Amino acid sequence: MKNLKVIAFTHRHVDLKDLGNLVICNEELDSRLINLKNNLDIPEIFYIATCNRVEFVFYGAHELTDDFIAHFMDKMNFCVPSERLHCYLGQVNRYSGIEALNHLFRMSCSLESLVVGEKEILAQVRRAYEKCRDSGFTGDFLRLMMDRLVKTAKEVYTFTNISRNPISVVSLAYRKLKETKLPENPRILVIGSGETNQNLAKYLKKHKHSNFVVFNRTVANANALAKELNAEAYPLSELKNYKKGFDVMITCTGAPEAIINSDLYQSILNGETDKKVVVDLAIPNDLDAEVLVNYPIHYIEVSSLQAIAEKNIQERYNELESADKIICENIKEFLPLIKQRRVEVAMRQVPDKIKEIRATALNEVFAHDLRNLDPQAREVLEKVINYMEKKYIKVPMVMAKEILVKNNEVENN
Repeated sequence: MKNLKVIAFTHRHVDLKDLGNLVICNEELDSRLINLKNNLDIPEIFYIATCNRVEFVFYGAHELTDDFIAHFMDKMNFCVPSERLHCYLGQVNRYSGIEALNHLFRMSCSLESLVVGEKEILAQVRRAYEKCRDSGFTGDFLRLMMDRLVKTAKEVYTFTNISRNPISVVSLAYRKLKETKLPENPRILVIGSGETNQNLAKYLKKHKHSNFVVFNRTVANANALAKELNAEAYPLSELKNYKKGFDVMITCTGAPEAIINSDLYQSILNGETDKKVVVDLAIPNDLDAEVLVNYPIHYIEVSSLQAIAEKNIQERYNELESADKIICENIKEFLPLIKQRRVEVAMRQVPDKIKEIRATALNEVFAHDLRNLDPQAREVLEKVINYMEKKYIKVPMVMAKEILVKNNEVENN
């Protein structure tokens, strides 16, 4: 286990823009890892890159000194000036042995993510491993480790609430919107085409909504979003002239004050009197307070969603202790499995060694004596040797497993 190593650069110590310098494109990954393995004699390795971390996981008898890591990074051929590369040494996290295993389990269970409970990290780690496995960069140890890592992460996501409650404003807004009584394929007015509205509108489209109209100050941006939604697009200045009514208004602009007052709202209603849904994700709000007083509205606004998000984040953090317990139990179970596997691999050589001893005995050491035996005696001797050979092959395997079991019992008491 001591040979498991991790060299990690994460959002905790490295600016996200600087992390980009350490990302390796898929086309270059194989050649760079081959160069690394050949130069540093690393038997098994895989590489992980996400939006907030770059990590190298490998199995080898190397001390993670500054000199080794500098040499490691040099062989990876990063397109970074040497003086800047040296700065990364002060920003690196290095893990060995059990500490490395614990880090990988915590990372894959999203306990160390920018957003705790983000399940996508497990899929990213699996894809990274599988790519390197398919290219022949991993072996028996990392295979066993990944099996246990996936098992552990699934248990954490299943038996804790670390990823249950949504924490993004967009997902919370969609949940709130689903709780309202909407007509089939509602008319959705999208005011503002920034990232927040883009994400929510695309979310709605993904869930089979299709009746959108987009307004935005910059018409080109409105057109870009409208194209994705198969919608009409207009400049924001034309909102006062819009006469097709709506069921849902989604608004999020960068205006310094409310842009929809009672007069504009009444104009947009175009004579309709039923209760509308307004999702106001702007800060400050786009909907003037007087509109809420004068008209029946199911109002979903950003500050209440942020309060729910903060509560959900805290609930996720409250699950860290439970998640750590699951990780600890899996590490405890994994260590004897690794020892047993090591013994099994070593024991593969036993049958061949015994056959070698038998051949040497029959063909060299006792060859002269055997030639003097009559056929019947030779046949009996062959039977005895065959019997003993089969028994000898089983004995060391059984004894090794018994020793492992006893050692584990002692360690656990």
